[in-house]
Amino acid sequence: MEVPLSESNRSPFDEIAMRAARRYALPADIVASLINISENITYRLEAAGGGDRWALRIHRDGYHSRQAIASELAWLRALSDSGAANVPVPVRGNDGEFIQTLATDGVGPPRNVVLFDWENGREPAPDDITGYERLGETAARMHAHVNGWQRPPWFERHTWDFATTLGDTPHWGRWRDGIGMSAGTASAIAEAAGVIEQRLATIGKGPDVFNLVHGDMRLANLLLDNDTVKVIDFDDCGFSWFLYDCATTVSFFEEKPEVPELIKAWARGYRRIGSLDASAESEIETFVMLRRILLVAWIGSHADTDLARSMGASYTAGTVPLCERYLSRFGRSTQPPRAPSTRPGLWQRIFG
Repeated sequence: MEVPLSESNRSPFDEIAMRAARRYALPADIVASLINISENITYRLEAAGGGDRWALRIHRDGYHSRQAIASELAWLRALSDSGAANVPVPVRGNDGEFIQTLATDGVGPPRNVVLFDWENGREPAPDDITGYERLGETAARMHAHVNGWQRPPWFERHTWDFATTLGDTPHWGRWRDGIGMSAGTASAIAEAAGVIEQRLATIGKGPDVFNLVHGDMRLANLLLDNDTVKVIDFDDCGFSWFLYDCATTVSFFEEKPEVPELIKAWARGYRRIGSLDASAESEIETFVMLRRILLVAWIGSHADTDLARSMGASYTAGTVPLCERYLSRFGRSTQPPRAPSTRPGLWQRIFG
């Protein structure tokens, strides 16, 4: 959605975007257009007569500290400088800082703002086999870069493990609070989650399998520019299993019949750059299942967003057949189901 700013269509965030633009060496006649209102608020900035463009991201309050945002930008710059991936390049403000903090004049606490050079391209098609092979190559390059990169000592990002996704301290809220959750649905998901937990414990968290990942490589965060794959929106980057990046590429359509072939294509591309044995590839289904249940939680805790409304209770209900298929392949849990946690997730602690 793009909403050009005008005197008849303004909001407090429009004014913040224009004030933020003045923090950078941009043309005086800059025009701001709203791209997306989700957890962050994103604007496109461009000169009134056309030409250069930039993406301005106004961060939500409370999800990431200023240090965590600086950590994201440090990784982006390292990826770009090394040539490991084509990623957005942050722009320094007039004061030399990448992160600008602006008062919101009654909209809430001050917001951190970051400006990026604009990236051209198109979102990959869900059935693009060749595109998925390129996505696998891109992920492998990023993972190889992480294994050789010396992070700054102050580096700070979320961890996405079982506890912080489906467990007791979830960043995106409890999956049991998913829209339309019934007792039968909760029982099926709980059993699948139990198997996931066991299998993740077996995989472990060694640096060869668990490290810094993008964490949200769904199609909406990828751009194809001719033969170049560009990866955008690192807002959820953090520490998790490398194979989680594969699972995120099929977010919101995990049940589609073409998904197994897309995952195979991703794996073929990955092997052109990195190592992925057959046993690891067979475990991708565990991460797809984890991601699916995590998105049930996300939809429940973001019920006021357009995406959550479009998915709704049908996404929760549609998770049950996937759980049954997963359990038929990987077996039933050898542990009793977890009691529902009463601890709020990070999203709920911030917003609810």
